[in-house]
Amino acid sequence: MRGARTTRRVVTRGHVVHRACRFFLRQGTVDMQALSRDLAVSRATLYRVAGSRDALLTDVLWELADHLLERARRRRTRGGVDGVLEITRYFVTALRASAPFEAFLRAEPDTARRLLTGGCVHRRAVLAQRSILLEAEGRDRIWSGSGIDDLAYLYVRVVESALYAELLSRRRPDFDLAERAARAVLQQTRRTAADTS
Repeated sequence: MRGARTTRRVVTRGHVVHRACRFFLRQGTVDMQALSRDLAVSRATLYRVAGSRDALLTDVLWELADHLLERARRRRTRGGVDGVLEITRYFVTALRASAPFEAFLRAEPDTARRLLTGGCVHRRAVLAQRSILLEAEGRDRIWSGSGIDDLAYLYVRVVESALYAELLSRRRPDFDLAERAARAVLQQTRRTAADTS
């Protein structure tokens, strides 16, 4: 037919990330070919919107982690050090209980290591942890100040050392050890802040 127009399906990045999250929760991965079929777009369109598989996986992993963090924050019953640890404990337990996340760690350890501990997911986790520290300190202003960014970074690294122990060192996760280390970091920083005020 002459003059007939073909309509192109338009998808936004938000829509792609949402569908990729659903795909990840079903499959424990993101398969770009299957996702493009699911979205009814070409692979070229999917890559144009997503950028790359790594970029899309980064957004998917962060969306899922952020959802768990928000749930953990709403369940917090304490303030200060204990409140921060309470959020972390809930988050770590929920994340490690996620079958799709565990499947991803087993099937794609190199990708998981690269994206979770050295890229945007890690940077977003540090920013979220900074916010958690400020929220949990309340009016006490325990951690406010110039060192809070370093504290958030160090705290996230301690948690990652247990959460991704198999990826980083082929060791079994020791969450009790990580919690003791995280508590020590928070308490030492708290003492240092008190000493300088």
